[in-house]
Amino acid sequence: MAREPVHFPPGKSANLLRGAFGTIFRRIACVPDCPGARVCEIRAACPYARMFEPSALAGGPSGLADWPRPFVFRAARLDGHTAAAGETFWFDLNLFDMHSPAIAYLVLAFAQLAHEGLGPSRGRADLLEVAQLDESGECVARIYDGKQFLLSEGPAPMTLDLAAGAPGAERVGRVRVRFVTPTELKSGQQLAERPEFGVLAGRIRDRVSTLRELYDDGPLEIDFRGFGERAARVKMTRCEIGRVEVVRRSSRTGQVHPIGGFVGEAEYEGELGEFVPYLKAGKWVGVGRQTVWGKGEITCELLETTASS
Repeated sequence: MAREPVHFPPGKSANLLRGAFGTIFRRIACVPDCPGARVCEIRAACPYARMFEPSALAGGPSGLADWPRPFVFRAARLDGHTAAAGETFWFDLNLFDMHSPAIAYLVLAFAQLAHEGLGPSRGRADLLEVAQLDESGECVARIYDGKQFLLSEGPAPMTLDLAAGAPGAERVGRVRVRFVTPTELKSGQQLAERPEFGVLAGRIRDRVSTLRELYDDGPLEIDFRGFGERAARVKMTRCEIGRVEVVRRSSRTGQVHPIGGFVGEAEYEGELGEFVPYLKAGKWVGVGRQTVWGKGEITCELLETTASS
């Protein structure tokens, strides 16, 4: 709840939260004379290094110089909004680290962030509650009530089934994908101008597999080439997207980085059954470049389903 007005600049709410949260998390988790995560001798056991600078850790997928962070913020609803004093506001943090989620550190950092203030004017707030939500957005576990932790151990993770529908399940012939926050998809070495389905599905597949390899039980055990070939046969039947230009300034280096992309909707038609679980997973993990800054949030709506024979 805001104690003073808290302003979230348009298009930057998730990045604002990520930056301030990272600064406070480092202060809480690291020793005062830490030389930096990449050279720290205890980085493998450091919650900050694992969450905010995971590339400093040893191992990982071959050729991946910059590991994806094991979280994304979901705060688009706050873009351009100023929370008045006394107003409650909220945002989501999707966490993917199944080995060392560091829930207590997260809560402490959020509470301290609220106390010190958020946004350009550093408006102060109080952290009233932290809760775990299920796939439909319903609360399944209260973690913190504003005064104390309510769980003796971390909450059970939400599980998404990526397997294709069982025999007798509905066949999906058409879907609509909404690109909620600016999205950029790479096709080869170039940025794709349009979210063709083969590119979209392939980038979600790769992201989910990488997150699993780094933070869970290993990469996806699927036929990557076959998946891509089948996804490429799905046709885009409608595409209404527009480019959004947003920039962020690093508080640490002062450098300005573009974090824009396209937003809007696209519709696809074809044999979509096996891909729908991946599209739904994309809502949680994000897709494309710079997801840690709030980009690449998508939602999926089924438009045409029929009973399988």
